[in-house]
Amino acid sequence: MIHAPVRTSVILFILAVMLVISPVAAISLSPGSSFSGAPAIANGDPVYIHGIATGHPRDGLQVWLFGNNYVKITTVSTNADNSYEYQLTSADTRALSSGQYFVLIQHPMMNGQFDIYYDAATGRVINRQLGSGTAIYQLTGAGSLQTPASASALMQAISSQNIDDTFATTSFIVNPPTAFIYPVGDHGVGEQFTIEGSTNLAVGDSLMVDITSSSFKPTSKTQGAEFSGASGSVKVVAGTGSLNRWSFPVDASGFKPDEYIVKVSGMTVDVTGSTLFNIVVIPPTTVATPSPVITVQTSLPVVTAIPTVLPTTTKAPASVMVIFSAVSLAAMAIIAGRK
Repeated sequence: MIHAPVRTSVILFILAVMLVISPVAAISLSPGSSFSGAPAIANGDPVYIHGIATGHPRDGLQVWLFGNNYVKITTVSTNADNSYEYQLTSADTRALSSGQYFVLIQHPMMNGQFDIYYDAATGRVINRQLGSGTAIYQLTGAGSLQTPASASALMQAISSQNIDDTFATTSFIVNPPTAFIYPVGDHGVGEQFTIEGSTNLAVGDSLMVDITSSSFKPTSKTQGAEFSGASGSVKVVAGTGSLNRWSFPVDASGFKPDEYIVKVSGMTVDVTGSTLFNIVVIPPTTVATPSPVITVQTSLPVVTAIPTVLPTTTKAPASVMVIFSAVSLAAMAIIAGRK
């Protein structure tokens, strides 16, 4: 048995655990970490739990997996470099119910044996160091503790002062697989656009996207069959929050005007999603032609300005003046004679 001060330092050094949901998403937890902030996976996505465990325990490490009405206990060996890995395959997670799952990796420490172990015959968790072995609590069967009570009771048991075993913990959440398609909207013949969506499948999973015309029907080999649509696979990429993303580019140059069905389905995980959209004929844009400007030239009469000639004052010739004077004198003489 290890004294308490030494045991604490050994716990921190001996065992580390990481839960890997996908190659790009890893979570490293120290021994005794809380179960809060657990990552989520979809049924059918594999889970890899790996870490470091020094000491090369002869019987390996004990793995406890708890879920709602679910318990799985197994062992995993350590490698020459002190690493270990435990895998839940696609088949394993496909069979899991929705909910949170708790994982505890137990190291036997100095005495090389698991002081806390599960007795399959009775369904009880046993403390080997108490007498000849004392049952601590009922894990399976009638009167068993439900998760997370079982995980909490197991951690308390391994943490007892008379036990030199240590442990590391992690958890994950299982949800039914989902694949959503964002609204596509109407698009025109020949248009290029992208269909997008979200999913809770792991990053790197493959999805098949099929786009088919609603009017497309199978025909006999003697009949002509006109296919309008597209198909291809895409990879799931990292998203935000609990959902990842996917996208599929579409070139509608070969599409005929019609209603189309988009179906997305998992290639390794059983999940589907679908929606509808329309390809329509977009009338050509009419460019307004400016009306020609017609210039009308009106012939106006040419008006020639006639200069105004002002009368010129001229002096009467001398002979006229003489005659006028003579007449005047004669008139005056006649008037005077009548007097």
